[in-house]
Amino acid sequence: MTISPEDFQLKLDRLLPRIEKPGRYTGGELNQIVKNWQEIQTKICLAFPDLYDLGMSNYGLAILYDLINKRGDLLAERTFCPWSDMEKIMRDEKIPLYSLESKKSLDQFDIIGISLPYETLFTNTLNLLDLSGIPLRTVDRNDNHPLIISGGHGMLNPEPMHEFIDAIVIGEGEEVIFEIIKAYQDWKLSGDPRNNLLKTLSKIWGVYVPSLYKAHYDEIGTISHIEKLYEEASYPIIKRIVAKLPPPTTDLIVPYVNTVHNRIPVEIMRGCTRGCRFCQAGFITRPVRERTVEEVIDAIEIAMAKTGFEEVGLLSLSSSDYTHVLELVKAVSEKFGERALSISLPSLRIESFSVELMDALKNTRRSGFTLAPEAATDRMRNIINKPVSTEQLLDTAREIYSRGWTNIKLYFMIGHPDETLEDVKAISDLCKMVLKEGEKIIGRKSKVTAGVSTFIPKPHTTFQWSPADTLDQIREKQALLKKELRGGGLKLNWNNPDETMLESALSRGDRRISQVIYNAWKNGAKFDAWHEFFNWEIWKTAFEDANLDPDFYIHRTRLIDETFPWEHIDSTVRKKFLASDYMISKKGDTRVDCRHRCFACGILPTFSKIRMDNPGEIWQCPEVIPHKSRKSSNLKPDIEIPLVQR
Repeated sequence: MTISPEDFQLKLDRLLPRIEKPGRYTGGELNQIVKNWQEIQTKICLAFPDLYDLGMSNYGLAILYDLINKRGDLLAERTFCPWSDMEKIMRDEKIPLYSLESKKSLDQFDIIGISLPYETLFTNTLNLLDLSGIPLRTVDRNDNHPLIISGGHGMLNPEPMHEFIDAIVIGEGEEVIFEIIKAYQDWKLSGDPRNNLLKTLSKIWGVYVPSLYKAHYDEIGTISHIEKLYEEASYPIIKRIVAKLPPPTTDLIVPYVNTVHNRIPVEIMRGCTRGCRFCQAGFITRPVRERTVEEVIDAIEIAMAKTGFEEVGLLSLSSSDYTHVLELVKAVSEKFGERALSISLPSLRIESFSVELMDALKNTRRSGFTLAPEAATDRMRNIINKPVSTEQLLDTAREIYSRGWTNIKLYFMIGHPDETLEDVKAISDLCKMVLKEGEKIIGRKSKVTAGVSTFIPKPHTTFQWSPADTLDQIREKQALLKKELRGGGLKLNWNNPDETMLESALSRGDRRISQVIYNAWKNGAKFDAWHEFFNWEIWKTAFEDANLDPDFYIHRTRLIDETFPWEHIDSTVRKKFLASDYMISKKGDTRVDCRHRCFACGILPTFSKIRMDNPGEIWQCPEVIPHKSRKSSNLKPDIEIPLVQR
């Protein structure tokens, strides 16, 4: 699908004025990196299979773009899925999907790295490959096709996409990407067949090559066992981590069009120690690693100078749990206060959100606060291990309103295990209580917005054994909330229950789901996270054509000893620990923050050597006692993990 640069640019100049937001497809933004194509040894295209507007706010893509382009022998360029207007023009005019920097078609790259943070991007991934003229399935690719790799939270159960991705990064990509590139470069020089490259990749810590494994099923359709087809391939595939967070990315591209987050992203902390039982991100990103205040401040200063952004997002799963959050917010306010820099703390926990932190945030431009109790009764909050009392929430609300903020957003989930309609109604009751506190302090200016999503059981979590609610159950609960949450100052947001069905099926799917994904894509499914495109009927037909029942994946309670499709993927939070936590949840018992007490989830035994090499506050978990200094050897690593040379 080669086209001369001159002809390609002429086509774009003629066609882009016909479409919505042509700036999505032009490239040329401030801080983009364009290298001499002919002089570069290995060329990587980083693909985000959604709109430019979303993909440009993806922090993982920004990190890899920066890291790869720092190497003189490598280049990284970007591509995104075109919206329907642009896709039609591309197909009509036979324009292949191209990178924004050099306008090269994707089939001219050596490696295509696809970021998959969530499952509803699966059909877009197929569309992206098809628009690039690259065979959809691994088995159909030859030595001349790019290596297709993927990663992201949506790949912690990689099995539904096993036919389409050559190699999958399980865990964090900052270091392993260079090991993959080195393996590719060595293979390219060797002249060996493509399968030899895949075998080499399968031996790298954190890399999963699906074609070198086979799933076997029993008579009821569950997994009986997973077979390794290449003796030297890793088994299990252990999650990759970086021992210490690399320096924050500051060479950020400034988009031409508005994106989801027009701000400087700085990751202050990775991982979470709270153990919310529904939260996949909290389990799979352990251990907790923090950056220093000085490192964050320096990054903000450099990025502001390079981008001109007026907002900084201090990123983590739980920003108020960052050890030095108060010191950091005060430092940002003092250093950048005259420049009216707005601070965004995307995730604040009620129990760690202090009065002092509110006071420190008063000097920043902020219209409201978002808090996530997730459930409205003590019983439900104990079940999900988010033991925040109603009085704690009301106290926090009073402090927020008394400092002049008018709007509090409260995030809840419905569909938690063992939830009743009384638990659901309590959501509206709690929102009204919060609003009442606001009215006492600031009158009718006070507002409460309730965002109510639906629980989806996820792999590698305590609730991976649980069924999801049925459509009828979800609709009944949503109808109750729509009836109860009315009146001035109250607003309710909810999601499409059909979308919940799809994500539930995909997130715990097995290898047979790959045919469903293909069927759905062939029948027009794409942009499944967008209301404008999502069509559950297409997906139901896709399941039927594959002779599969979606209810088998969505509504079935798993046996405690069931072999999961992702059994060979080791998030390093052990299944035994999660099973124990699952049984504890049924009693309504909770676990405290594991910064304060280690519950032996599996992180420290697996990464004990790495932890010993990185003592102190870098990791927010207990120190590992050297073997000679302790009587017990229960912290010896289960396997030998190759340490990256730094």
